[in-house]
Amino acid sequence: MADGDVRVAHDGEEAGQPSARSNRLGLVLLPVLAFVGLASVLFFALQTGDPSRLPSALIGKRVPAFELPAVDGLQDRGKPIPGLSSSDLAKGKLSIVNVWASWCVPCHQEHPFLMRLVELSGTALSGINYKDAPEGARRFLGRYGNPFDRVGADRAGRTAIDFGVYGVPETFIIDGEGRIVHKHIGPIDNGTINTTLLPIIENLRKSEGGKTPLQRKRAPTGR
Repeated sequence: MADGDVRVAHDGEEAGQPSARSNRLGLVLLPVLAFVGLASVLFFALQTGDPSRLPSALIGKRVPAFELPAVDGLQDRGKPIPGLSSSDLAKGKLSIVNVWASWCVPCHQEHPFLMRLVELSGTALSGINYKDAPEGARRFLGRYGNPFDRVGADRAGRTAIDFGVYGVPETFIIDGEGRIVHKHIGPIDNGTINTTLLPIIENLRKSEGGKTPLQRKRAPTGR
């Protein structure tokens, strides 16, 4: 047989088709490669000492397209709190998005700091309620107060996955064109507000020609 000829298939494999052995090898390698990728991400977090600094491929990109319904029965001062869609985040004003759930213990710890962030920044805060029961979400906000202008019910968790969420809570700063500017993994506190979130919001307001009244105040130091 000449060097350029197609070889004859053996053991039931067709000429030009991958062998069963190569298919099995691919199946074995896939989870190994996935593990290596995850381990690299975790190694980055351990090296920096700050899990909130895990890299995000979506920084600088528009939020993924989504449309979430309102949480059933969720109200604020007797008025229904509307759901959330990607178009709501691209109306010319910067915004903050927080991914949360009533069953998330760190979300309970974080909530008063979200309230403070809204007060200090004067920025609209939207919520993505992640894999939560409506009654749980209603009890949570009824107990702690509602900082959200909008709350989308992500019952299946699909939108959170599209946002690249590692786990709740996570907080995103979105510019007026709907691009993700910053992602914070884990609960925020006064330190996060003062050293990271408020400066980013102030810089965005300056770049967009808006007013920056927020930097005259600061959250108290400490937690």
